[in-house]
Amino acid sequence: MLLRERQILDLFKPELLLAMSHWAGLLSTAAKVNLLVLVVSAVFSQSSLSDRVPEFALTKIEESDIKDDSGKEPITEDDADPEDLEVFYPTHQWQTIRPGQAVPAGSHVRLNLQTGDREAKLPDSENGKSDTSEERRRKRLGKVDVDSNSFTSQELKKALAKMKASEKAERKAHEEEVRKKFRPIEQLKEEFEKLNVKMETDYEIMVKLISKFNSSASTLDEKVAALYDLEYYVHQVDNAKDFLSMGGLQLVIDGLNSTEAALKEHAAFVLGAALSSNPKVQIEAIEGGALQKLLVILATEQPLAVKKKALFALSSMLRHFPYAQQQFLKLGGLQVLRSLFRQKGMETLHVRVVTLLYDLIVEKMLLEDSQHGDQMAEKIQQYRQVKLVPAVVEQDWCVVVSNLLAMPEHDSREKVLKMVGVLMAFCRERYRGDQALSTTLSLLRSEYEELAAEEQREGDKDGYFKELLGSVNTIIQELR
Repeated sequence: MLLRERQILDLFKPELLLAMSHWAGLLSTAAKVNLLVLVVSAVFSQSSLSDRVPEFALTKIEESDIKDDSGKEPITEDDADPEDLEVFYPTHQWQTIRPGQAVPAGSHVRLNLQTGDREAKLPDSENGKSDTSEERRRKRLGKVDVDSNSFTSQELKKALAKMKASEKAERKAHEEEVRKKFRPIEQLKEEFEKLNVKMETDYEIMVKLISKFNSSASTLDEKVAALYDLEYYVHQVDNAKDFLSMGGLQLVIDGLNSTEAALKEHAAFVLGAALSSNPKVQIEAIEGGALQKLLVILATEQPLAVKKKALFALSSMLRHFPYAQQQFLKLGGLQVLRSLFRQKGMETLHVRVVTLLYDLIVEKMLLEDSQHGDQMAEKIQQYRQVKLVPAVVEQDWCVVVSNLLAMPEHDSREKVLKMVGVLMAFCRERYRGDQALSTTLSLLRSEYEELAAEEQREGDKDGYFKELLGSVNTIIQELR
């Protein structure tokens, strides 16, 4: 404020000197002092009044500047659409920006020091000419960078329409690109027909393979090749159902009676593939006499390869099919499997038999422990009619299983240990009196302690051998 007063005094210094020189000769010293104070007070009053005059503002808005170049007045709050109030529409004249309004990018913005309001207008083009209304709208729509709630409904609709059109165009472009890269199936069929190559469905292929297998004109090798190819297709559940509907399943079951070992082997292989996790085929197979034929193959003298495939087909039939398990016990299936342990050259089947029995016992146990529903209760009732564990204990499978712990393969021992653990509740007294089993378990514990310690030294704290050691220790603990 002192600086401003000094500037004002400097401004009026000539006038003050002139007045004082005029009255110097007429007034006394006291009167001269009073006169000087009066003049300075008048100057300060004039200065304070000038601060309120509009002409001292940095920018003065003339009445003629309110209209834009087209002669129209800018959009006011009363005239604007309520949905557009959040977006500021600039013109080429300065307009006040209300709180909350979004200013388009590129606009000129200033602070009016007179009113304290922020004001904005459109920038002048590079050539000095004003932008057209279309250009202004393009800029407003294309450069506004605000929250989505600030857009008008019409702008949002247009934006969504453009997005949909863009997505549709991209989809069409992608389809055209795919069409250029790949030819339609009809065209491929025509070209293959010209080359005498016909594209066939799985159903058509299976029909031809079944026909070749059933034809008396086919050689043994051709029939074996047909069965080999059929095994690949019937793995799929739907193909297996089609295989059943076209009569192929019964032909394969009848093939189990063939005098040719190769036909028996591959017929059992196809049968096992079709039975896997396919209840409809399981039911038709057991009604077609497949169970009896498989047991005959396992009970009679046959090559190892044939019995392997027959055991595979039997396992596929029995799993998750309590009725087949019940019929298996009635037909003496356990005795047939027990006989494999007395036949020479069948050692590779021993662990497979134990694995099958373990799966059947655990399958029933898990089902009984599951939540009961109407359908589940019916299935549990079917499993209760399967007296597998009592038959296993009665036929002394406890000793047969425990003797397999002497096998050298760790994988085989693992499966046998699991079976011994399941049979422990039914064979505990038998195992406690088995000195050979006690010796075998002690040897296994010593062996797996060393192997587990070696695993830990290598950084594997929960290794395979530690798990086997845990199984051995659990059995030893339960036998004490």
